[in-house]
Amino acid sequence: MNREDLAAAYTAPGRHYHNLAHIEDCLAALARLGGLSAAERETLSEAIWWHDVVYDPTRPDNEERSAELAEQHVRAELRREVGRLIRLTKTHDVVAGDRLGAILISIDLSILGAEPARYDAYAAAIRREFSHVSESDYRAGRARVLRHFADRPVIFPDPDFAATYDRQARDNLARELASLG
Repeated sequence: MNREDLAAAYTAPGRHYHNLAHIEDCLAALARLGGLSAAERETLSEAIWWHDVVYDPTRPDNEERSAELAEQHVRAELRREVGRLIRLTKTHDVVAGDRLGAILISIDLSILGAEPARYDAYAAAIRREFSHVSESDYRAGRARVLRHFADRPVIFPDPDFAATYDRQARDNLARELASLG
């Protein structure tokens, strides 16, 4: 798979948030970061490109399938680390000292700290991706996911992302949780 194939995967029908715009936003966030070596930047870029390449909201194994595809296609010396990073996006849990993991997860979650109108558009796009789920089941499941993040002492494992986005993310999460009843 080349970049054109990847881009095509992200433009598939039914992708309202986990689409090419999400990848472009993540890559833009990566581009704004300093202090990364060329190898770290390449590893993170590959992880961003591949982390949601497989996305079926009816399946629980998207991250694993995305990681396996990445491991088949990225340069051999990056495969293990790119796969590891992608697998972190299943839980968004990062162990202390995992700098690249903290950066990737913070980039992936940065939408939580977006200004309210952009966050609301994201939330609506997620609902469209889960249109197959009844309203009551969606509300319960979405609230569970949002509480998981809201209850964390740290939403963004990278300290710079935490300083920039944490307050707005908590406001957004609280607002959406209130709307879910």
